[in-house]
Amino acid sequence: MAWLPGGEQTGEEPASAGAGARVLVTDLDGTLLGGDSTDRRRLKAALDRHPEVTVVFATGRGLPSIERILHNDPLVPKPRWIIADVGASVVDGTDLSRVDLLESQLRAGWPGQRRVRAALASFGELRHQDGVAQDGRCSFYLRPEQISTEITDAVRELGCGWMYSAGRYFDVLPAPASKGNALLLLARKHQWPMSSVLVAGDSLNDLSLFQLGAHGVIMGNAEPALDEQVPRSAALHRPHHHGAAAILSALEDLGWVERGRPIVVGYHRPPVRPADGGWQQPLSPNGILPTLRSLFSTEDLDAVWATSLVGSDPLPAEPHGTGLPLAFLPVAPAQWTGYFHHACKETLWPVLMSQPERMRFTPSAWAHYEAMNARFADHISAHAAHGATVWLHDYNLWLVPGLLHELRPDLHLGLFHHTPFPPPEVFGRIPAASRIRASLACLDWAGFHTAAFADHFRRTLAGASRTPRTGIHPLGIDRETVEALAHARTAQRHGDDGCALVLSVERLDYAKAPLQKIHALAALLAKRPDLRGRLRFRLICPPPEPGIRAYDTTGEALERGITELNRTWRTGGWEPVDYIPRTLPFAEVVDHYLAADVLWVTSFQDGMNLTAKEFIAVQAATGRSGVLTLSRHAGAASQLAPAALLTDPHSPQDLVDTLDRALTMTPGQRRTHMTRLAGLLDDPSPAEWARQIITAIRTAPKGQAAQPGGRAV
Repeated sequence: MAWLPGGEQTGEEPASAGAGARVLVTDLDGTLLGGDSTDRRRLKAALDRHPEVTVVFATGRGLPSIERILHNDPLVPKPRWIIADVGASVVDGTDLSRVDLLESQLRAGWPGQRRVRAALASFGELRHQDGVAQDGRCSFYLRPEQISTEITDAVRELGCGWMYSAGRYFDVLPAPASKGNALLLLARKHQWPMSSVLVAGDSLNDLSLFQLGAHGVIMGNAEPALDEQVPRSAALHRPHHHGAAAILSALEDLGWVERGRPIVVGYHRPPVRPADGGWQQPLSPNGILPTLRSLFSTEDLDAVWATSLVGSDPLPAEPHGTGLPLAFLPVAPAQWTGYFHHACKETLWPVLMSQPERMRFTPSAWAHYEAMNARFADHISAHAAHGATVWLHDYNLWLVPGLLHELRPDLHLGLFHHTPFPPPEVFGRIPAASRIRASLACLDWAGFHTAAFADHFRRTLAGASRTPRTGIHPLGIDRETVEALAHARTAQRHGDDGCALVLSVERLDYAKAPLQKIHALAALLAKRPDLRGRLRFRLICPPPEPGIRAYDTTGEALERGITELNRTWRTGGWEPVDYIPRTLPFAEVVDHYLAADVLWVTSFQDGMNLTAKEFIAVQAATGRSGVLTLSRHAGAASQLAPAALLTDPHSPQDLVDTLDRALTMTPGQRRTHMTRLAGLLDDPSPAEWARQIITAIRTAPKGQAAQPGGRAV
């Protein structure tokens, strides 16, 4: 049992326990500093996420040595308190000042290092640790077989105590000094109950820490004598891990930090957003956010969704109604603007859409992109268990694979591209193309909607030392939900008065070719003036996120074009264009699908285009026979081409002719057309789609060699 001045003994609870205290007391060498960099980084990230856990160092090192570690090692968590010199020193970790009141108790009766060395000078087997900073102690090297009663009696005659550890260190200490006694004094001062303390160690000089009745964790590679002398108890953790991994395992077992998850989804947007003290859900059942929601909500997955949350407003108390394990990365609005509004939408988006002439690159915005990707990599790493499967999404996180590969080589890394992937000659126009390419080569798996996009990716990475496995997984829709909603709704003509209705549902984006549609409609009316008063084009076109300026020119030109077209052709109460520049509830969108005679999709580039699939599901489920006019450059065309009317937005005349053909199809042709389209909707359910991809990432070989041409083996 340890001894303290005033007759106090260990194992007692302080008179008034500090409510809610959680204290980690850890040795350094072989313990906090032990393990590989991955384990140490995970532990530091967990402690950074939980500042309520007070960190106390308890080490044999002197303060100068500890200061060097704190200055030079970025993986060392900052301590609140430091027990140094095998328990002879106590230091405030905030300013490295000494806690004199406690030190005076621990050093009571200390004769000083000079007197100790003089008294033990006759023992030639004791070799003083020259060059090692020592304060309030005197340390020697000594082989185990050389420990003798003569040496220990000489130490006792000085009124001192001694400690032997690691088969080589013989420390002469003030009689009251030990790591355990120093911790007990700190605990009494701050009213920490031992039930809220976790001690971690690996050598005999940590034994006194384990005699206080606290929770304990002994490293898997600890000194055998320590493991033998610490009594077994329910509060003692003996993981097979060593170093930082063992400490983290104990913290997780205690519930002081959340466990790393075997599956981490990394996406730049959350599936919900704070609104009026609660959470606002996605409006549509389709798309990547609802797809991932369905996976998390219906599957018993031990997974977490790592995402951003922009702004400084407090989060709702509970993610009510989400049913999702969300790990938020807080992002300041200014950083989000530089990262998403500028770097993503002004630099990368034009390249993805194969319109590099629109690209705008600024070093400041790209610095935000790099910083956000670095933060995401740290955020994902902090929540990923060893060997976890990480599923990243889209170009917004292109630098994360390279960063994670360096931080966490144990992870299985996959990235699904929901956007088109451009040809290598277009990709190469990005100023940072080389760094992005190197990062993407660190993936184990990369997924795409179409074989063409996957081929662009492989050719872009041709020559890389390692090449990810690629997968083709076209995303479908929640067809059951869409069809049920279609049956529940009544088709509304919305004042069309029998006009043929051509419908487009798309966000404002030059890549969707909205202005080209207006020009094509003007040309069609000029070609067929008999359509005046008999045709209406309804464009449901929500604006982009506030702050995105990349589409301003397109939006302004679109509004001018619509105004001019309506002014030129209006007659009576009829106008050719019905423009709805706002987001509609999905039920209302279904109403428009039900009312439409033609869905007009004219994207210059599109990863998939789920509106085409929604239109087919709604029309087929209710026995309607609408016509799908689909851009041949949309990802959906690779699946629906055998039945859809394909159009090319790069050809103004083709847009006119294909729309004219759609409007003049006979009822029989339209029925056949829709029947064939419905038969092509053979996608797996969104949840099954997601499960397949997680399996593909988890089972993809790591670090594949590449054959000539860049194809993985």
